[in-house]
Amino acid sequence: MHSDDETLDELENRMAQLRRALRSAMLERDTARVARLRQQLRRAESLWEDKAAAEQADSAAGTPGAPVSEPEVTALLPTREQVHQVLTLLEVPAAPKLITAVHDAFFPGELPASRLASLRRDEERSFRAAPNARPFYLCPALTADRLAPARALLTVSTWPLERRVIGAHSPRVDFLTAATTIASALVSYSRLGPRWTPDGKARAERLLRSFAVSIPGALGPPTLTGHIPALDPHQVAEAAEAELSVHLEMDHQQRGEAAAWARSRLSEAERLFGNRLAAVRDSASAD
Repeated sequence: MHSDDETLDELENRMAQLRRALRSAMLERDTARVARLRQQLRRAESLWEDKAAAEQADSAAGTPGAPVSEPEVTALLPTREQVHQVLTLLEVPAAPKLITAVHDAFFPGELPASRLASLRRDEERSFRAAPNARPFYLCPALTADRLAPARALLTVSTWPLERRVIGAHSPRVDFLTAATTIASALVSYSRLGPRWTPDGKARAERLLRSFAVSIPGALGPPTLTGHIPALDPHQVAEAAEAELSVHLEMDHQQRGEAAAWARSRLSEAERLFGNRLAAVRDSASAD
């Protein structure tokens, strides 16, 4: 049981836990648990919407002692904090183009892709100078075959290694997972009204539609008049989850094997920022 006194941050953490549990239940093909977790997630999302709307109403009424508005706070965040916000929402490795698109849709302020160009190098340099001095680091995803840095994919150091490894099925799995989280966020943010960034909802809908066109069943059939089918975030999420169940088991196995190999062969810095030498598995086979 969860208290109705949960803060927005606590609710967001619970929603993230429920999404991970939902993917695990899908992997185990436990249909009863999938249905139960999906219902719990919908309830948590609904409660988040109600609390966010109430908080917005209090802010608009000039509640004494109200905190600085979210746009003002976020606009002051460093680039790494902005990127961390986006990756926390997505829960999967992401390229700069997707990171900036999600930021534009769901967060105030600007995050030009050019700011991300040297971020990975700066983070690695900081870690090697003073390991674990920061609560998190932005680091590359690791390829499952060589455990080398994957090109242009960022992750968060606090994520489990299995989530930071990219196998053969991972790009599609992560694409579908991102689609479900963006759909969920769109539903939650839609009731915020003025609290959302200008044109944020339209940007989020365009972003979700760009995912939906590549997911079977995510959009309705074209109308006779040629109009674009209406976008239903719940339909997109359900279609993405349906396809996820096809790929999830194999992807889970590949990522798990690569993660186990990384833990047994790589240093802490290499597990975060990748093996830059010859293929670890190839060199091991020569022993």
